[in-house]
Amino acid sequence: MSIAIIILTYNESKHIGRCLENLRQVSDEIYIIDAFSTDDTVAIAERYGARVFQRKWINYAVQFQWALDNCPIQAPWVMRMDADEYLEPALVKEVNERMDSVPPEVSGIYIRRKVLFKDKWIRHGGFYPHTLLRIWRNGLGSIEQRWMDEHIVLSEGKTMLFKEHIVDHNLNSIHWWVNKHNNYAIREMVDLLNIKYSFLEQDGRLLDSDDPQAKRKRFLKEKIYSALSPGVRASLYFFFRFVLRFGFLDGYRGFLFHFMQGYWYRLLVDINVEEFERKLNGDKSREKLVEILKRDYNISV
Repeated sequence: MSIAIIILTYNESKHIGRCLENLRQVSDEIYIIDAFSTDDTVAIAERYGARVFQRKWINYAVQFQWALDNCPIQAPWVMRMDADEYLEPALVKEVNERMDSVPPEVSGIYIRRKVLFKDKWIRHGGFYPHTLLRIWRNGLGSIEQRWMDEHIVLSEGKTMLFKEHIVDHNLNSIHWWVNKHNNYAIREMVDLLNIKYSFLEQDGRLLDSDDPQAKRKRFLKEKIYSALSPGVRASLYFFFRFVLRFGFLDGYRGFLFHFMQGYWYRLLVDINVEEFERKLNGDKSREKLVEILKRDYNISV
């Protein structure tokens, strides 16, 4: 088959079997980069024939770029997947039928993604349609070096859009979801602090790419959202999603998702930013920022 697939894992025993069973329909070259799971993720992956590498976790971007640089990828195309995702049958069919006839000038393929929350498809609030660059020619794609919201960026070539869908359907509890977003909030805090204080090298390649949806969202986040006062921006963002983008049409489970992901999480990020800035005590030097990240958040930059 013509696609190699890379998946990052940590304690994904609930999802990885479903994911690999599904992906075997389009690929026989699957790489798992595992951050030393303590459950049976690795055993399940090996049972499905995936090649497993284990590496200490730093962040998603570093882990994924390591995979691109070190996995012995043979296929002409590479695909990015998460363990809690799968391809709808129509996308399996589309991939198998279209990959061999992709025009030579095309280096990347965008795919639509459906997000399910508590088994509910989130169709409104700006969450659908959501297109992501998920397949690219081997050697022509790399991942943005960011702490949050990292995208694949092409070095050359045009892109095209497939019609069918990836599904993001996490089966874990709300307790797990909250813990995950607690960790996300710290990662997003780092990116927001970097926008304000520029203490890390910024990867700006996405803004120079031909991805209009991702470029628009990144521009709004870095130039407008980040300039608003903390707390206010979380409220405005939730109002935008739930009211102006019709998130209320997603029903009760949709409300839970839009409120938790579009307000609670954004407010949590802002609380972390404010708490961090109090620790600076007026010292905005790179040395102080790096010191606090290492001392209080165990983040080395």
